[in-house]
Formats: sequence, structure tokens, C-alpha cells
Amino acid sequence: MSSGEGERLTALDVLRGLAVAGMILVVSPGDWGMTWSGLQHAAWDGWRLADMVFPTFLFSVGLAIALSFPRAFDPAAQRAFWLRVGQRVLLLIALGLVLEATYNLSLALGGGGPGQADLGHLRLPGVLQRIALCYGLAVLAVVATGRIATQRISLRPAPVAVVIVTVLIGYWLLLTFTPVPGYGVGRLDPEGNLGAFIDRAVFTPPHLWPLGWAEPGGPVVYDPEGLVSTLPATTNVLFGVLAGHVVSTRAARAPLILASSGLGLLLIGLALDPVFVINKRIWTSSFALLSSGFSFMVLAALIAVTGQRVIDMLSTPFRILGGNAIAAFVLSTLLGRLYGLPLLPSAEAVQRTPQGWLNARMLSVFGEPYWASFACAVLMVSVVTLILTPLHRRAIHIRL
Repeated sequence: MSSGEGERLTALDVLRGLAVAGMILVVSPGDWGMTWSGLQHAAWDGWRLADMVFPTFLFSVGLAIALSFPRAFDPAAQRAFWLRVGQRVLLLIALGLVLEATYNLSLALGGGGPGQADLGHLRLPGVLQRIALCYGLAVLAVVATGRIATQRISLRPAPVAVVIVTVLIGYWLLLTFTPVPGYGVGRLDPEGNLGAFIDRAVFTPPHLWPLGWAEPGGPVVYDPEGLVSTLPATTNVLFGVLAGHVVSTRAARAPLILASSGLGLLLIGLALDPVFVINKRIWTSSFALLSSGFSFMVLAALIAVTGQRVIDMLSTPFRILGGNAIAAFVLSTLLGRLYGLPLLPSAEAVQRTPQGWLNARMLSVFGEPYWASFACAVLMVSVVTLILTPLHRRAIHIRL
């Protein structure tokens, strides 16, 4: 492996690791009522730092796809390639459904949270399911637009960019001009948008995100990982593909190209906000552009500083998480289920869960409730990292 290739792969692992760490920080506070706004998702329109986490992970998926091209594409290689892609998609979907089932199990065991414990209320969309579908669609787009010669296939960035533009414009047209039965045209609220209507029809409300209500405590009407919004989310993966092509073919100028491209995308996303509002819940085209621009700029910064001894040392936890990103996500999810179960004997109900007990300990140390809650989340990131460290040291990377 060349030094340049090693730095690119290191930057990819760190980027993935930052995204996974961000996911864990967002969902693991000591007290949900004492969380800084930056670690909370925007309630509907608008965006916060927490809203950049999942798009950055999808972007890193695209980076990995790009770094796997060019590749052999003779008939035997094609069969093996598509088999592997299909297996990965199905395994991620299956794993996502299993993780959703653990939420129902936690409810059955007395854990707090909205929703009902029976499998008749199993959430069918989810984070891993979206990753699977976006990955599969992105691979199809890259192969369909690729250049095949002498039984090898190469990535062509221009047609990929055309796919991105087509999807983002098409999604805007769909949500803005398609009549939704019973709601009319152009509604972008939780209940009346086209994606929510389709998800209710396909999955039915009992199988959607239990917090997907229009008003707190109201009926479930949408899912943030729904079917239609998977299309614009796929463009985040494809933007990652374009970024990966840049770092593979123009390594010396990659940080500058990525940073300037990212700034441009971010500004375009902000400029489009009055036309097609920035919204992560329905993954509007403006949000896809803004979040991809953010990912471009973070990647540019990581590539620029990778290779410096101090930076490499400080980034070690993120390389550990990024090297086993799916394992880290699964592990943090399972620990999160235990986090909210009433497992501990305590006179105070709030301290019967590991989450409540730990938050009380942190509060006695920090004294300030927001810092105490944040410290609990940091501890969760640290625990997951420590568990995965032996795999990192042995260069074991669990890939689905």
C-alpha cells in the first residue's frame, strides 16, 4: 500500500468513526431533557449539527465504493460482484430488523420509550435498512454509468453527477407537485407530504417510527427513514463516490478541491432553503446538498491533517470505530437497550436504569446537568471503542 493510499484509507476510517461517534453521542445522553441543542435533531424544518451525522456516514459509504474502482468485470467477476452486493443489502436489512426487534423486547422488559412491545408494532424502516438501500442504489448507478473496457469497469464522475442532479430535481418535483390524496399538493408537513403518505400505505402506521408524530403524543404519521426519501439520501452516497474519485485521481490537490466543492454545495443548499426547505426528516434536496457539502469539507480537513503524528494519535479512537463501523453501531444499539432497562434496585425510580444511575453519578461529579448528561454519552462512546480495540489491534474488520 502506498503512503497516499494509506492516508486516504485512514481518512475514510476517521470520517466513518466520527459519524459513528456522533450517532452514539446523540442517542446516549444521561438525561434526554438535558441535551445541548447541537446534539438534538431539528424538530422539523432547519438543521443542527446532529443532523449532519447520518448523512456523513452515507457519504463515507460512497467513498468506500469509489475506492473499490476500477475493478475486474469479466463475466465471472460480475456474478461474484452482484452476489456480494445483494448479500450485503439483505444482511444489512435483516440486521436492521433484528435491532428494531430488540427495541420491542426492551419495552416488554419494562424499558421506557414510546410505542408498543408486540411485533405487530415492529418498526420496518430504520438506519441500517436505509444504509442498505442507499448502498444498493448507489452501486447500481455507478455500474450503470461506468466505463467497461478490456473486462474492467471504471468510475465515470460526470454521469454520476448527472444522476445526482436528476434525482434531486426529480424529488423536488415529486414532493412539490404530486397531489397527495386527502392532503393536496405541495404539503411538506409531517402528515401531508408524499413520502409520509406512501410510508403509511406501504408499511402502515404501527410499523413506522414510534416518535413519528405531527404533535407530541399524537398518532404516528411518518418515518424519517421512509421509502421515498431514500432516493435523495442516495445522493449523499453518490457525492461520496465523487469525493472518492477526487482523492483517488487528484491526490495532491484533493483537500482544496474537496473543500471548495463542499463550500459550494453548502451554499447552494442554504440558497435553496426558501424554495425547498432544508429538512432532514423528509431529506429534502436542499438538505442533501447542504449535508453533502458539510461532509466534503470534513473530509478535506481530515486528508489535510492525516499523517501528522499528534493528529494520528488523537484520531485513534475514531479509526477504531470507523474500522468496524457497523459493529460499533450494533454494539452501541444493544448497549443502549440495556441502558434504559430498570435493572438496578433503587429507592428512586429514576436511578433504576443504568442511564439514570450513571447520570446521577456524573451529576455529582460535574454539578451541571448538561455536562453530566454529555459525560454519560462520552462514556458510552468510550465503552464501545474499548470493546472494539482488540479487533483493531488484530486488523480484524467485520464487513457485511
